[in-house]
Amino acid sequence: MSGCIFCRIIGGDIPSDTIYENETVKVFKDISPVAPVHLIIVPKIHIDSIESLNEQNAGVVADCMLAAKKAAEISGIDKSGYRVISNVGEDAGQSVEHLHFHLVGGIPMGERIL
Repeated sequence: MSGCIFCRIIGGDIPSDTIYENETVKVFKDISPVAPVHLIIVPKIHIDSIESLNEQNAGVVADCMLAAKKAAEISGIDKSGYRVISNVGEDAGQSVEHLHFHLVGGIPMGERIL
């Protein structure tokens, strides 16, 4: 694992409040939530961002989306609705250079941008 914070969480060096995990993906609670449910979905392989996806590693996005669906069910927001977001690059606010998705829900969000 590299020295990035998400790789260290995946490796167990930094504790996290994990709510779901499988062979390829880990889902844990965000430490600065913007909604009652705010989870981080990360692939266990290090990929910097969506910009670093290619034909060999793109399947990890499907794994992450399936994990998002499962995490929404576990969190009880699968019926009411939720949002899945990936920030790509500095202008979008990507603060950790490891592909990840934010799953947010538990409140009506309408069309607002998070």
